[in-house]
Amino acid sequence: MPRTLQPWNKKSKAPSFYDLFQPAQNILTSIPPLEARGNRPLQMEFEDQLKALVLYHLDEHTSGSHLLQVLEEDSFAREEIAPLDGIKKSSFFEAVNSRGLEQLTSMFQKLQVLATKTLPTEYSVLGDLIAIDGSLINATLSMYWADYRGGSKKAKAHFGFDLNRSIPRKIFLTHGKTDERVFVSHMLVAGETGVMDRGYQSHKAFDRLQAEGKHFVCRIKANTRKTCIKKNPVKSGSIVFYDAIVLLGTAGVNQTEKEVRAVGYRVDGIEYWVATSRYDLSPEQIALLYKLRWDIEKFFGWWKRHLKVYHLIARSQYGLMVQMLAGLITYLLLAIYCHKHYREKVSIKRVRELRIRIQNELRNVENDLSGSLAFKNQKDLYPYANT
Repeated sequence: MPRTLQPWNKKSKAPSFYDLFQPAQNILTSIPPLEARGNRPLQMEFEDQLKALVLYHLDEHTSGSHLLQVLEEDSFAREEIAPLDGIKKSSFFEAVNSRGLEQLTSMFQKLQVLATKTLPTEYSVLGDLIAIDGSLINATLSMYWADYRGGSKKAKAHFGFDLNRSIPRKIFLTHGKTDERVFVSHMLVAGETGVMDRGYQSHKAFDRLQAEGKHFVCRIKANTRKTCIKKNPVKSGSIVFYDAIVLLGTAGVNQTEKEVRAVGYRVDGIEYWVATSRYDLSPEQIALLYKLRWDIEKFFGWWKRHLKVYHLIARSQYGLMVQMLAGLITYLLLAIYCHKHYREKVSIKRVRELRIRIQNELRNVENDLSGSLAFKNQKDLYPYANT
């Protein structure tokens, strides 16, 4: 059985950590239980595994061995994060590489729903916006499944990112050579708008998305053939110089079956061409929509740098997905925490404040404990001093 599914005692050593973790704690009762294989009991329950992985990302550990040392030697981690009987190195890595994926997936999905309900929408006038992009993860040569090219191994994480709330939405993990475009339809539901770079340009995919009732804003190559059906007026002095209903591609070769809207605009001397199925927005709003795509790039950079998500503690595809989900869960917890306390998005300033607060709370507990022990020792030595 897990250590507890009840709220922690108010006298806990680091209430700020538990404040951060509380949304996940509330969900734990609805997560499928982690079951032991064979007759050997579990060395690490799912609650233990989840808290350890959140601690790993929150404290910027750079290896599984580093985390294990903390779980053994740090009093807070040993007593309130690690399993009751501790965790051996072999048991920890076995758990990461072969257990907990179903539970972590469920936790991520439920937390994502909670965050969506909790966080405000920043661009609601533009609709439900999902940036879609992939991120390469450097792998070791022993990770044979992470095929990329000769002498190099890389995995690829495919993300859907909610631009209105600045939180991750979905993730798929593959080897590095996988075509990113096949995941676009899986990232969206009807009515949502996928925002993509030109690597996702696919005329067949544009037709399919429109048939499914899903929208897109996708940068396209400047030399893409456009058969104009209807030109829309363009405002004088606007960054937009072209707005038309067109068929993309060459007839009989790769031309779209359904009409799309093509918007051309210029920023800092650079021309951008965007294909979209959003006919309800102004061309300037379409340009803004594509600009928002950079938010997912910012997320990748922040996530990698400050939560150390790409410092591998697993080599199997299963284990790497466990690590990715744990990093996403940590980010969602931080997003909920920062909104709750500051009405702000996640920032390294607030994360550092949280880390410092946790350390200060632990120091205060240790000081109180040292003072109590000193007073007890004094009473033992001088039992009648105050009588």
